[in-house]
Formats: sequence, C-alpha cells, structure tokens
Amino acid sequence: MEKNSVALQEVLTRQVEQILPSRKGLESLMKQKKIRVYLGVDPTGKYLHLGHAIPLRKLQRFADLGHEAILVVGTGTVLAGDPSQRATVRPLIDQEEIRENIKTWRKQAARVLDFSTVKVRFNGSWLAKLQLPEIVRIASNISAAQLFQRDMFQKRLSSGGTVWTHEILYPLLQGYDSVALDVDLEIGGTDQLFNMLVGRELQKKMRKREKYVLCTPMLTGLDGRPMSKTSGNAVNILDEPQNMYGKIMSMKDELILHYFELCTDIVLKEVQNLPARDAKARLAKEIVSLYHGVGEAEKAEQEFNTVFQKRQIPSEIQGFAMEQLPMSSTLTNLVCDIGFAHSKAEARRLIEQGGIKVDGKKIKDPTAVVQVRKGTVLQKGKRRFMEILYKNAPS
Repeated sequence: MEKNSVALQEVLTRQVEQILPSRKGLESLMKQKKIRVYLGVDPTGKYLHLGHAIPLRKLQRFADLGHEAILVVGTGTVLAGDPSQRATVRPLIDQEEIRENIKTWRKQAARVLDFSTVKVRFNGSWLAKLQLPEIVRIASNISAAQLFQRDMFQKRLSSGGTVWTHEILYPLLQGYDSVALDVDLEIGGTDQLFNMLVGRELQKKMRKREKYVLCTPMLTGLDGRPMSKTSGNAVNILDEPQNMYGKIMSMKDELILHYFELCTDIVLKEVQNLPARDAKARLAKEIVSLYHGVGEAEKAEQEFNTVFQKRQIPSEIQGFAMEQLPMSSTLTNLVCDIGFAHSKAEARRLIEQGGIKVDGKKIKDPTAVVQVRKGTVLQKGKRRFMEILYKNAPS
C-alpha cells in the first residue's frame, strides 16, 4: 500500500470513534481534493489536558496530509455555554474571563499544533455580528423538537430540572460555524456529536452540500472517572515533566492500553504483552517526550526512579519562601500556607489520611505544631515536595 494511502487510512481509523455519514464517503472525498476541516474549542478554562489533545492531534494529522486545517476558538459560542454532558446549567462567562482563559492557549496548543500549517479563527468575529433576521433564518432550519431530543436535556426534564433558552441556542451557534467557514469536515469528541450534527444539517440546508463529522473518543481520567480539572484526575499539557510522568505512573493499570491508543502513536502490539509496570513507564516516557522532548522525559524517568525506587528526595524541588525563620506553625496552617490545600478543612482531611510528611516523617495530627527551619521539606502524597526557604535570603 502506498505511503499516502496508509496515512489516509490511519487518519480515518486511529483514535476515531465514528465518521458520519460514512468513512468511505469521506475517504473518497479526500482522494478527490484537499478538504477544509475544523475543530472548535471553547475557552471555558485556562488549561488544556490530554483529553483535549486527542482532537487537536487529529486536526494536525489532516494538516500534515496537506488539507486546510482550522482551529476555531469559541469566543462567541462560549458566551452561551456548551450544555453537553451537563446535569445543570453552565455558569455564564464574561469577556474578561474569556481573555484570561485564552492567554496561554496558543502556548499550550503549540505543543500539539504546528501553526504554520493550522489556521486559528475566533467565532466571535462572525457570531457577534449576526443580526436578528440572520439569527431567525438560522433557527428556521432546525426544529425545536430536534433540539429537545438531546439525552441530557431529557434527563434534566425527567428529573424536574430546567433547560434554559440560551442552552438550546448553543448547538445552533456552533452549527453555524460550519456554514460560516464552509467546511467539509468537523472534528470533535463524542460529547460534541449532537452539536456537530446540527452543523451538518445547517450546512446541507444553507450551503446545499454535505459536511462530514469525525468523532474522537473521550479520554478516561487517571482514576477511571471522566477526565476533568475539578476531579483532579487530568494530565495537563503544561504540567511539568516530572509531575506529568508521576501522574501517569499513578493511573489504574487497566487504563494503560487506553492511553497508549488515544494519547500516543505507538503500535499496541509493541506494548500489550509488557508487564503493567514496564508498560506504564513506557507510556509515561512517551507522553512526556511528546510535550516536553526526549531529554526532559529521560530526566523525569530518572527522577521518578530516584524518588520511588530509592525513596530519596528529588534533586530539584519547589521552594516556598517564609517571611521569618525559624518559626512554629500548626501543620494545618502550614499545609494551607504553602499551597498544598485550598482550605483548612481540605488540609485536615489530607493530614488525617496520612497524605503529608515533614522531613520524611508522616504526621496524621492536624493540630501538631511543626518547628519550621530553612531546608524543612514537606511532601504531599507521593509526587509533590516543597522546601522551606527564607523570603529575603541573598541570591
């Protein structure tokens, strides 16, 4: 099979849940011409994680094959708030929060995308300009019954919840991106299927032509639950190499092949018979290499082995500067002060569960008074360390 044909088959099969209306149709179209493909992301948070990277990597694959690839940042759609997989309404977001969220997005996405081959567009540039007659014209192509067919809307209504009007508008706004850009293909996670199909219908009715939909699978969190920043089970693209490596080594063993399949380009036959510990180490090194380079991955591997196999403190750890040393503090207050917990209640739970060590000694009493000196090392869990320093120490 020719190289181009192999690449085409791979882009349409690896890390792909489904293609609508058919993979064969999209493959035929791609053999006839260079298509226009886009992926939309709403700036609802500051950080992108490995789950976000799956469709981003797929978009780059299309660009690598010479197709016109577009990343659409949802500065318009985010104002309505995507209701996908939401049991309750998503809080509304203002322009200042949007600006804050997208400040580091280009830096994060650049770990995956080559912006010399992928264009960036902001859908607020066309959605914010829509006049009432245009909004009515868009809405006239989709029935209210179609919009209420969403499973999550039905679940809310059956449980006595509320579906708000702006939530119903969201798929129309996202769907109109396909018309505004006049695309051949939209990429998105399986949670976006409904929104993408609305865009397909709008494209057919308003542009009189087909739009294909490619769904990428959803990545499971490190603990087996859906990946999210609030669950604390996500691996962020900007995580430091050692932290990223350690997080992956902490995942459930049954998720190893799932991550190899969705987060790397490794052929599964190479790793499926490895012992879990070896496979997980290979996975951690591969993922850190993708986002930080091979050199950083090797350092992270060495550091992990030093800490966990030899039970030593890492050679480089984060420092926290105190105003005055030596000093004494309750362990609860100290854990909060250095940022290991966001509240005293969280700090107490963490300590009582044995999650905090001071100079290598586990302390389970939240009221324990700790004598803090320069060089005191606190440890949270297995991976996070903090060394106490003087704030005004000479450089």
